[in-house]
Amino acid sequence: MSLFPQRRLRRLRKSERIRKILSESKVLPEDIMFPIFVWEGQTEEIKNFPDQVRWNIEDKKLYLFLEELVKRGLSSIIVFGVAQENQKDEIGSYGWKNDNVVQKFIKRVKREFPELAIAADVCLCTWRKDGHCGVVKNGEILNDESLELLGKIALSCAEAGADLVAPSDMMDGRVKFIREKLDENGFKNTLIMSYSVKYASALYGPFREAAHSAPSFGDRSSYQMNPPQSREAILEAQLDFEEGADILMVKPALFYLDIIKSLKEKFLLPIAAFNVSGEYTMIKLGIKSEIFDERKIINEALISIKRAGADIIITYFAPEFFGVNVKKFFD
Repeated sequence: MSLFPQRRLRRLRKSERIRKILSESKVLPEDIMFPIFVWEGQTEEIKNFPDQVRWNIEDKKLYLFLEELVKRGLSSIIVFGVAQENQKDEIGSYGWKNDNVVQKFIKRVKREFPELAIAADVCLCTWRKDGHCGVVKNGEILNDESLELLGKIALSCAEAGADLVAPSDMMDGRVKFIREKLDENGFKNTLIMSYSVKYASALYGPFREAAHSAPSFGDRSSYQMNPPQSREAILEAQLDFEEGADILMVKPALFYLDIIKSLKEKFLLPIAAFNVSGEYTMIKLGIKSEIFDERKIINEALISIKRAGADIIITYFAPEFFGVNVKKFFD
């Protein structure tokens, strides 16, 4: 007779209730941050971005939609402004105006949903005619000249009431610049959730359609990270850590789970991961084609991001996670 009992791992999986209580990784409602697009145009469904909407900030249905999500457990959103053509210029100045659509939306959400944490994306791309994330001169994206403008947007969002500002531009030194700008103006408690590791990915297509932010020339490979790089991701995150970032973000998420894991192991700060538009859309199309079971595939995608080490999962699947049908509010 063996001194040890036979080890049967199947006992750990024998029923749904056992599998549930023994789950090593669990996605909780507070882990989910919902990206939302707002503008001053007509509320409309976004082309090639299933079940996603550009919301007019005066649309009552937007706030009914948010109310339902909050009731179901949503605790944070990240806001992306969409400029109309007459709001774009050569420097992106609409981005820091007090009556910008983002700032107005933040103020209203803070009034109506004070329990909701609001992050504001900080970038120049949607507000500039050329669609680039920094100042452009003779076809070159200038780093240091972009920092002042990014700082203006971050400060304007903080003044509107944003709990977090999220610089997504990938200019070197912008976290330090924004931290100093916020501190000097009395916003020492406003968090910076930095897009620390943002790859020049092919997965951003639906987002660029949503935000009307595709560059008019070239691409963003000179400032966003090269996909083959992994050690460089640690350097990027280390710089943002040293400059005062409160949360480090990896974007995209599903194609870069190894990067999320690396950051989780090396830094004690919270790690955010952005489940981006292309990842979302591929899964959505699979669901619509009945290739995937909706509940199972969404759960598996989110669990994989959580398992890799993300503390915050920024995902367009938030309505599905909370059991809210956006078509009920949009149609």
